[in-house]
Amino acid sequence: VHTAFNLGITHFDIANNYGHPYNGSAEENFGKILDRGMREYRDELCISTKAGYEMWDGPYGGNSSRKNLMASIDQSLRRTGLDYFDIFYSHRYDGVTPVEETMQALIDIVKQGKALYVGISKYPPAQAKIAYEMLRAAGVPCLISQYRYSMFDRTVEEKSLPLAAEQGSGFIAFSPLAQGLLTKKYLHGIPEHSRAARSTGFLKVDQVTEDKVGKARRLDEIAARRGQTLAEMALAWVLKDERMTSVIVGTSSVKQLADNLHALDNLNFTNEELAEIEGILRL
Repeated sequence: VHTAFNLGITHFDIANNYGHPYNGSAEENFGKILDRGMREYRDELCISTKAGYEMWDGPYGGNSSRKNLMASIDQSLRRTGLDYFDIFYSHRYDGVTPVEETMQALIDIVKQGKALYVGISKYPPAQAKIAYEMLRAAGVPCLISQYRYSMFDRTVEEKSLPLAAEQGSGFIAFSPLAQGLLTKKYLHGIPEHSRAARSTGFLKVDQVTEDKVGKARRLDEIAARRGQTLAEMALAWVLKDERMTSVIVGTSSVKQLADNLHALDNLNFTNEELAEIEGILRL
């Protein structure tokens, strides 16, 4: 985190259910990091957190109700030792709570001074449209929309990304490297200490398919011609769209972080490169 800040990264994205076990450990750890020399730079940092997934037992320990969001942000503020969050997200549309209830909670959280801005994550287009319109009408427009987006997962291109742009919301991608599949890590098998080798986590062994590995190898060849690693090119590819605000990268080392930042050295693609990439992805 210190290296990221020293390299010019000021946005740090967490959530109440991040970390293992899912009990606020990521927020607690970030609070400890702030106490180790970062808290004095609070006004230079953009810190976001989220709520909406299960966190504690009982009927109010999960989902996107007003009660859950109000309790969650208070807990998150205590864990991090912050007075406010820069961005507070509704982490998901839960399929049960009316969007209007969730959005009113976000509006009130801003008006209470517990967050400066609000965002939504993984909302289906129909519910996202309601959210955008309600937030804007209340004078608390949706600052940012967070969705999974990478070369290997382009679902948002059809509806969610155009809708966010139309409604004036920024757009930020999580998993832009497809949990590591768009790096060199899995080009020659599954390393012993990789994400796919763990019993926990989002990337499973059966997701490291020969099809995806084969595509990654061909994409790696294009990246080499561009003077980039596969990861750098994959990040640049996501950022090439002017509607994209940023990407969220999770790294396990300072070296990975520094390598990812080199994506900014070459964000331009020729039409020939884009066509070749498109041909590989559509195979």
